Amino acid sequence: MKPRKAGLTGGKKVRSKIMKKNGFCAENVDMKKFYHFCCFCGLFCFFVSGIFAEKFVYKYEVGERYKVLSTVKEDVLVNGFFNHYAEIVNRISYEVSDVRSDDFGNSKGFLEASFMTTEKAYDSANNVISGSSSFEWGEEYESEFWRDSLGVYEIEPVYFMPVVRNVPVFPNRDLKIGDTWEAEGQEAYDIRRTFNVSDPLIVPFTANYTYVGTVKNDDNKTLHVINVEYSIFYDIPVPKGAPSTYPVSSMGYSNQTIYWDNELGAIDSYEDEFRIILEMQNGDKFEFRGTSEAEYTEREKVSTEDTLMRLQEQLDNLDIENTSVSRDDIGITLSIENIQFMPDSAYLMESEKRKLEKIAELLKAFPNNDLLISGHTALSGTMESCQELSELRAEAVSEYLQKIGVKDAYHIFTRGFGASKPIGDNSTESGMAKNRRVEITIVE
Repeated sequence: MKPRKAGLTGGKKVRSKIMKKNGFCAENVDMKKFYHFCCFCGLFCFFVSGIFAEKFVYKYEVGERYKVLSTVKEDVLVNGFFNHYAEIVNRISYEVSDVRSDDFGNSKGFLEASFMTTEKAYDSANNVISGSSSFEWGEEYESEFWRDSLGVYEIEPVYFMPVVRNVPVFPNRDLKIGDTWEAEGQEAYDIRRTFNVSDPLIVPFTANYTYVGTVKNDDNKTLHVINVEYSIFYDIPVPKGAPSTYPVSSMGYSNQTIYWDNELGAIDSYEDEFRIILEMQNGDKFEFRGTSEAEYTEREKVSTEDTLMRLQEQLDNLDIENTSVSRDDIGITLSIENIQFMPDSAYLMESEKRKLEKIAELLKAFPNNDLLISGHTALSGTMESCQELSELRAEAVSEYLQKIGVKDAYHIFTRGFGASKPIGDNSTESGMAKNRRVEITIVE
């Protein structure tokens, strides 16, 4: 018996069904009609693919301002054992200060950026072990760089931010759904404090891209979905005399989904799943694994004379006592003097909650701006106790504003100044009342 050739019979039946469904029968097929039908299908597919082919480019305009808020949630393991869970918030402000084009019509933008990062760490029982109950306003970094229309950076080695560079990078051609491409990228690690290294540690990788398709956002705007995957296997050059805790290798992966607004020529948002392992000379391994996401919003100019006057008028109409408005480089600040807490505590008096509820209505007019809550105390006790109390009071105001729906925890930051910035005389009761204040800044 001859061996049966698998698939031939089934294939014939399938082809026959397809032909009959489209009006072609094996017994009486008109080969001329069939030929024209195939040509039509081919032309139709070519035409449709041409319609949905787009070129993706970054677009720049001098004076353009936008904000990125990224949140990272990760487990940290040391030598394979859980050490802690961390939530990290990065708040980044960009402004395009220059745009240049070459003879071929390619453009690039010069971006001036400010990065703020803050972190909370939790143990296995979900207790905060570092940071505070709110996200404190953290350390700030300045950076500046050129980025061209395809996404490639020109950045000096003195800058440690951004950490991930050249993602996404687009090919210089039209893209259709399903297209793939590769581009080189970098991660920059800041190891200055731990190892006294003056420049960022640059780890290269090759990113693999796929144009997945399109989705509609809440505003019914079309966004293009791009998947980015890359793996890292990098042997780190170890300087002579480096300590045993110096990193010798970095490995891991990142799987990102980017939502691209091609009308604006910018990222709308992204999601990321990652794992990074750093191995030290002494054999210790530090592993970071988790997820991150980011939202991009246009930065509104709020620190204007008109806004200042409008807010002050609203405060007067609401009859909110001991509250004034001012502006500086950070934004517009509502200063609530003589704010009342329970004695020597961070428990808000009911009268102050009512005051905050009135102020909340004004703050809701700035949906795209984060808030910074700053606590101050009069000089009473030690400077250390004043510092701690000011931080706790800023947190109390932040938590109440969250409770009444002004912002979520990722858009309100806190800090305390203790008694270090008095605006009144601490030797008088009226002066101490002025110094006992909380400031709410609508961040520029």
